[in-house]
This record gives sequence, C-alpha cells and structure tokens, in this order.
Amino acid sequence: MAKGVMIVAEQRDGALRKISLELASTARKLADQTGDEVSAILLGSGIEGLAAELGKYGVDKVFVGDNAAMEPYITEAHAAVVAKVVKENDPAILLLGASVQGKDLSSRVAAKLATGLATDCTDVKLDGGQFVAIRPMYAGKCFGEIVTGSTPAMASLRPNVFPAAENAKAGAVVKVDAAVDAQKSKVLEVQKDTSGKVDLTEANVIVSGGRGMKGPEGYAILEELADVLKGTVGASRAAVDAGWRPQKDQVGQTGKVVSPNLYIACGISGAIQHLAGMSSSKCIVAINKDAEAPIFTKADYGVVDDLFKVVPELTAVCKKLVA
Repeated sequence: MAKGVMIVAEQRDGALRKISLELASTARKLADQTGDEVSAILLGSGIEGLAAELGKYGVDKVFVGDNAAMEPYITEAHAAVVAKVVKENDPAILLLGASVQGKDLSSRVAAKLATGLATDCTDVKLDGGQFVAIRPMYAGKCFGEIVTGSTPAMASLRPNVFPAAENAKAGAVVKVDAAVDAQKSKVLEVQKDTSGKVDLTEANVIVSGGRGMKGPEGYAILEELADVLKGTVGASRAAVDAGWRPQKDQVGQTGKVVSPNLYIACGISGAIQHLAGMSSSKCIVAINKDAEAPIFTKADYGVVDDLFKVVPELTAVCKKLVA
C-alpha cells in the first residue's frame, strides 16, 4: 500500500536549491498529519554530503544517486532513476519543484509512472486523508483543487511560495544505483550566468521594467534600486521582445513565474500574461504614469507618476534606510 511523502530535491554545482528546502518542509507538514515518513531523491555527482541539510528540514531518509552520469542534468537519465526509486518505494505523494528543471522532469516522471500531475501549485493539503493540490488556472483568474485518482499523487510546487522551516530529522542516506543506459541526448556546453545575481524564481525582491523604460539604457536605475534592496531585475515580455533585456529576465506566463516578498513593477501596463507570472508576490508596488493601467488592480501600493523621477528618489530613500 502506498505510504509516505517523497520529494525530488534539486541541486546545482553541489549546493541544494532553495526549492528543495521548501519541498522538504511542505512534505514534513503533510507527513506529520498521517504519521508517515518523508523521503527525498537526490541525484548528482559528489552530493552525498547534502543529505544532512535535507534532514534539517524534515527528511527522514535520502535516496542518493551519486553518479557522474547524473551531471550535468539530462531529462532522460534523471527521469529513469527517479521513476525507478519511486516504483521501488511506493510513496503515496510525490512532490517536485515547479522550477525550470522541475517542470521538465515532473512531466516525464509522471508519464513513466502513469499517474496524474498537478503543476505549479501554490498550496497543498490533506482532506479526509486525500491529497489535494491547489493551483491557479485561466491565467490566475481562479484556483482549482486537483485530486489525483492514481498513486503516487504528483504535484510540482511553485518556488518561493512555501516556507522552508527547519524541523530536524535523521536524513539517513540510502544509496541507490544511478547507472543508466546510453542516452539519446547529451549536454555539449553549459553557459553559466556569471553575474552573481539570484535567479528570478528564488529572489525575495524583484524590480521589473516594461515598455515604459523606453530602452535598454533605462534599466540602469532599476539595477541600482535592485542592488540596494539585494534583489534582481526582471522584465516584461514587451521589453524582452524589443531586445532590451535577455529572455532569462522575462516574468510572465511565457517567461518565469515568480513569488518574491516584494515585486516592484516600473513602466509595466499589466497585461494578463504578465500578471499571471507575478500575482502571487507577497507585496506588489506599481509605478506607472497611466492611472488606468491594469497593473494597479493587482498592486498593494501604486504610484501614478514618471518612473524616471520616482525610482531614483525611491533608491535614495532605500539607501538611507539600509545604511
């Protein structure tokens, strides 16, 4: 009989991603309601030492697949090992992150397990012992409660939405065979971001600019504000399509879905596709000359004024506050 909650942890360059700790804490909260164990699958090369950190966040057992074939990440190889471990251990619930890697992996694993998958969830719960996943639908216009009739019940969780709280457990290591057959694809090159900036999906503060920035040079004032707030700069699709910012900075339905503590939208009108990508932010500040801009319907605080006047003043005030 299927039992327990299992997560698929993510690591990059030998360090756990923030979403892994959020998954562990969420799984612990669910398992405590039923008295079950929390287990994790951790794949990579030279990563066994990370199991202890997962234990700090509530994981009882870590299935470690330490093999050179697991680095760098390749969908086929990871999906094969994850599916094998899941089938051998039969968890009732399987959680992954709705990160770039998690979205890629979760769909392949769901197909291998022949089970349902609720994607980009913003909440999960147990209702009468049954796992229920809550996710936004129709570009965030409503929320649906998803129940999976097969096991394991799979869900991918939106990064930066679920809290990561320490709750020390054993984090016992169980080594698994991560050897895989010859893969159809291989990674030829990895181009790493050397800016040192936090990824948009993990950032606590995001300062985004849209068409109102008037050009790529306009983003200098946003970069300065983001640096003061220890945040990251994002952009609307219009700005990315215009070539003002790289695609990795795009926030929205066709870019990255983000949930920072603070989202500052500068010169962004608020098309439904953009709102779908940032509406779960804890606090939204909008700066726009157009008082009728749709972004103000989602904003907690709004400033109707020229952003090239407001942002430098805001930056100056923030510098004084953090000094």
